[in-house]
Amino acid sequence: MSPRRSRSARTPSAPAALGSLTQPGALVGVACRVCGSSRVTRLAMTLTDGTPVEFTSCHRCEHRSWVGDGRSLGRAEVLDRTRKLT
Repeated sequence: MSPRRSRSARTPSAPAALGSLTQPGALVGVACRVCGSSRVTRLAMTLTDGTPVEFTSCHRCEHRSWVGDGRSLGRAEVLDRTRKLT
C-alpha cells in the first residue's frame, strides 16, 4: 500500500501568528471590522478545495469573516468551497 498523498500541491507556509482570549496580548492590533472590539478569535484553516483562509469571530457583536486569497470571502463562497469534491 502506498502512502497517502496530500490533496494540495501547495508548499506549506509558516503559520500565522494567531491567538485566543486565553493568551492576553496574542492578538495585538487585531480588532473587529464592525465594532472595533479586540475580543476576537482568529483561526487559520484550509477549506475543502485547498484554499487557506483566516476565520475571525467577534465575541462582542458576533460578526464573522473569512479572508482568503488576499480578499474577503462571503459566506456563500466559503460554503461553496467547502463542499465535497466529487
